[in-house]
Amino acid sequence: MGKSDKGKKEEEVKNFRPAFVSEEQLIFGVAHIYASFNDTFVHLTDLSGRETIAKVTGGMKVKADRDESSPYAAMLAAQDVAAKAKERGINCVHVKLRAVGGVKSKTPGPGAQSALRALARSGLKIGRIEDVTPVPTDGTRKKGGRRGRRL
Repeated sequence: MGKSDKGKKEEEVKNFRPAFVSEEQLIFGVAHIYASFNDTFVHLTDLSGRETIAKVTGGMKVKADRDESSPYAAMLAAQDVAAKAKERGINCVHVKLRAVGGVKSKTPGPGAQSALRALARSGLKIGRIEDVTPVPTDGTRKKGGRRGRRL
């Protein structure tokens, strides 16, 4: 690398659309939405799940800690991911929705529904929607003791 190469640092954008595929052809990705009660992650990968295309959280979009899991932050995160997906040539997504799971809460947080709506409204077509929350088939004991949490 000579002196002339330092100023020409161009970032090559990897496009997932093959050259021979038309614009109306469906190119799928997978949107992994992880919605807890503290934050919401929107993570876009290719179909295999190995190649990350975009990953944005609610905490990256808002300043206040209490707003990280809010529907508004999840909507902003999903809009960012959708813009990056279109830039890379992806126009359809399968959605994998996940809550905390395990011995903790199995219901998704407040940002899950708004993230999914934002992906759909931004022009991405939605394929399959799947709930991939880990459900234990008899594992460790839930915290709180025998009589539960007493208020």
